[in-house]
Amino acid sequence: MNSFVVASILTMASMGATPVETHVVDRVDLVEINHLYDLQGRLVINQLIFYQWDSASQRFQVRAWRLLKTDDQLPRKSWNQDQFICHWRDMNVDRKVYADNVRETWTTYDPEVLERNMFPIEQRSELSQPDQLSGRLAKAESDEE
Repeated sequence: MNSFVVASILTMASMGATPVETHVVDRVDLVEINHLYDLQGRLVINQLIFYQWDSASQRFQVRAWRLLKTDDQLPRKSWNQDQFICHWRDMNVDRKVYADNVRETWTTYDPEVLERNMFPIEQRSELSQPDQLSGRLAKAESDEE
């Protein structure tokens, strides 16, 4: 072993364990890329809306939404997994959302707000939070492989 390798090992050992990065993985049935415009045609927001299919009501229901801040958040097709993946930093969490379908809409109304009349926010399952990860993360990551 050369002195550089030994010094590197000693430095890493003296630093202790590195902080573990929190990763959250979710699956949804549909991601909508929505561009919301006002009545004068000015862009108000770009957002991602995440939906789950509800067989009882026979329709997609909003699970969650996030502002689309950069193109890096856009769903990308994973050809080897035959699904779409959204990947971004969400507050203090590195988040991945897998979806079977993606659609893009341009509207003068907010589909997420409209959905609140039919399916209240309190009933939404939302995307996983880091404190809910106990079994969910392990299962989602094992499904990923």
